[in-house]
Amino acid sequence: MATGAERVARRPDEAMRLAWVDVAKGICILLVVMMHATLGTGEALGGEGFLHTVVAFAKPFRIPDFFLLSGLFVGRVIDRDWRLFADRRVVHFAYFYGLWVVLQSLAKYGQITDGAGPSAFLAHLAHALVEPYSTLWFIYLLAVFSVVTKLLRRLPAPVLLAGAALLQIVPLATTSYLLEEFCARYVYFVAGYLFAPRIFALAGFVRSRPVPALAGLALWALAEAWLAFTPSGLPGFPTLASLPLVSLVLGGAGALAIVAAAALLTRIGGPVTAALRACGSRSIVIYLAFFLPMAATRTLLVKTGWVPDIGLASLIVTSVAVLVPLALERAIRGTVLSFLFRRPPAFHLVGTAVEAPARPVLRPA
Repeated sequence: MATGAERVARRPDEAMRLAWVDVAKGICILLVVMMHATLGTGEALGGEGFLHTVVAFAKPFRIPDFFLLSGLFVGRVIDRDWRLFADRRVVHFAYFYGLWVVLQSLAKYGQITDGAGPSAFLAHLAHALVEPYSTLWFIYLLAVFSVVTKLLRRLPAPVLLAGAALLQIVPLATTSYLLEEFCARYVYFVAGYLFAPRIFALAGFVRSRPVPALAGLALWALAEAWLAFTPSGLPGFPTLASLPLVSLVLGGAGALAIVAAAALLTRIGGPVTAALRACGSRSIVIYLAFFLPMAATRTLLVKTGWVPDIGLASLIVTSVAVLVPLALERAIRGTVLSFLFRRPPAFHLVGTAVEAPARPVLRPA
């Protein structure tokens, strides 16, 4: 999801200002891939490992943070004309969604058609236009969130935020996955859009005051763990963290905690920070392509029994699912296959400079 945040900043302060964004995205994409890899591996091997604990801890904030980061820079383009806005916030996402829906579906052709042939496959693709498919729902929703926010931008900020929060709090049961996820996630995108200056100010404060920031993160982690692992005793709400209103608060608090952690990491630097920033700067590459190496590695480990420990197996599957897409993007960069991660000029509504490889939306251009 290409953005200006991926462009090289001209000033050192701006470069540092954007560095934490990539680090935060890196943390988020690792948590997302870890969740899919760990739960799938655990199911295939019939048990749980140490990464299941990490996945459960991160559940309340993993996706909220991604959407909050995605809304950070939408304010810079929201008042532009619809043609430019649609090119950067709709067509961009639609291109990668459509392309990778076809690719992912082809990889699962037999499972999708179940012997019914091409007509069933085409019906599946048609359905994917109205209901987001598989892991690609995130990209689909980013386009939807962007359009809805532009349409509602004249509303007073408190009204917009309160309405989005109400959608998240009120339980909704529907057959539409798109509608359910819209209601559950839109508030975080709106929060990123409305509070972008304050979120950047928070990152700056954390970098200048690391000791109180670390203390705050420690308190948050304790509260997060208690709520995420304590059963609620209520049907439909497995933990305290899943309760209405509590989940909203934890999602926002966790998103800000990731912002703070990312800001601290950029202050410290080092190879871990560099690796997270590299993952964050190519997070859409990982997001689009992790499913196939993840499934292949999981199948190999299950069939060979090479790694008996479920936690270690989950870690291996996660690592391969992250590294293979990055290696693939690097290998095809500048070749005829670069369209997999780079939107070709033919799919632009307005003229554009040479586009960097696709990356998650932050500062639309």
